[in-house]
Amino acid sequence: MHILKQKLMAVTEYIPPPRVIPPGAYPYQRKRVQEDSPLTLIMKRHLKTVFEDSKMIAVVQNNASNADNMMVLKHRLHKHGIAVKFFPNQVVQSFLEGGLHANMAPLFIGPTVLFVSSEPKVKEMLSALRASQQMTLLGACIDDTLLSAQAVVSYSKLPSVSVVQGELVSGLTMLTSHTASMLQRHPAHLSALLQQYVKQRSSDGGSEGAPKAEEAA
Repeated sequence: MHILKQKLMAVTEYIPPPRVIPPGAYPYQRKRVQEDSPLTLIMKRHLKTVFEDSKMIAVVQNNASNADNMMVLKHRLHKHGIAVKFFPNQVVQSFLEGGLHANMAPLFIGPTVLFVSSEPKVKEMLSALRASQQMTLLGACIDDTLLSAQAVVSYSKLPSVSVVQGELVSGLTMLTSHTASMLQRHPAHLSALLQQYVKQRSSDGGSEGAPKAEEAA
């Protein structure tokens, strides 16, 4: 087709007007905002308290653990100050949405349990989980830091705070004692050198005085 004819057909092409939908033809779509029930609000307040008061929040998957095994696990964890909390995943995800711990939301899939404690008791928690094969660690938030299951295991191998503080104090004490010994050593060494110099001068003076006396005689 000739280029002029193509241009003419493009210019004269029929463009239908936009379709106008008469008002009331389709039902008005409103976004339904589902309000939380009183029970959900109570659980969210409880979750807020748990996240504010706990330095360790571990998410564990419950793989068909029966009531007896759960009771034994609770007892083992309770001896170390670790509490077991149960919350519906929908409530937890709604609570975490847009918050400081929002990155924990993907962990809450399927039957999950929370292990919480006011102090990081990672070694004790892992020891209790090894005895319960039905419970699988998914991740944890320790000191406001989100860790994977492998990172939690690596964290448990770190020395405790008391051990690190003891090593730091011993190192500082050693440096202080070494500095004090160095400060005491230099004056003592200088005093010994001065005393040796004085003795040497006195001995040299006595040896020179004897020949002079002989010459005078």
